[in-house]
Amino acid sequence: MSDTDATPFRQMLESLAPEAGGLGIDLPGDWLQGRTAYGGLTGALCVEAAARLHPDLPPLRNAHFALAGPASGRLAVQAEVVRQGKSAVVIEASVTGEAGPAARALLTYGVGRDSQVRASGAIPPAVPAPEACPTFFAADRKPSFARHFDVRLAGGARPMTPGAEPRITVWIRHGDGETPDGLPALVALADAIPSPALVLFPEFAPFSTMTWSLDLTSAAPASASGWWLLDSTIDAADGGYASQDMSLWNDAGELVARARQMVAVFI
Repeated sequence: MSDTDATPFRQMLESLAPEAGGLGIDLPGDWLQGRTAYGGLTGALCVEAAARLHPDLPPLRNAHFALAGPASGRLAVQAEVVRQGKSAVVIEASVTGEAGPAARALLTYGVGRDSQVRASGAIPPAVPAPEACPTFFAADRKPSFARHFDVRLAGGARPMTPGAEPRITVWIRHGDGETPDGLPALVALADAIPSPALVLFPEFAPFSTMTWSLDLTSAAPASASGWWLLDSTIDAADGGYASQDMSLWNDAGELVARARQMVAVFI
């Protein structure tokens, strides 16, 4: 499939249709990573389902995703309220594919309020502008879904460069200029690069995200240019598992999200 035949993100979301109390979608093949939707897309579907099935939610503050199995073919997406309080709402979302349960998510939403507690100690890494950075994905190692993103290597190392620090820093944006702003689009790109554990790989081998916890540090994340700076590092790896830390900034250098992932590596 050529890039001109790819399904735009907006069109993919619009194809989500009411089904059995939730939403259903035939996932296009160009949004797959191997035999499954990559974690960011699975998370985006959960967030989109919550917004459609439960309108007027306050801002999303945390999302925790457990990726249990492959998400491919016909997907059923559900989202149910666990508890709604005066200021917070907790929603449990799920994705079920043709092979069975694919993901479970806990999404926590919270109303903003006046507070004397303010802190912002995170500083983005000093990197060149996106236009000065080389393309990240190699043509022969580019997963199907990657055609939907413009990704530039801004720092760290490429996969399969043993001896380098296990860190990948990229500028990233949706490649489709008509992609709508909003949380589903942000969640989709926040997990669109491989784990920095791959930097340590001597050769290509499979890997798979098991859990992903995302803290939103902005109630309304926005990037004027559409570019986002994503910095991802491995802080521990042993026994076939790697723990990684991720930070996402907008083009003004404002931190909009922090994340943790546990990744299984098969090498």
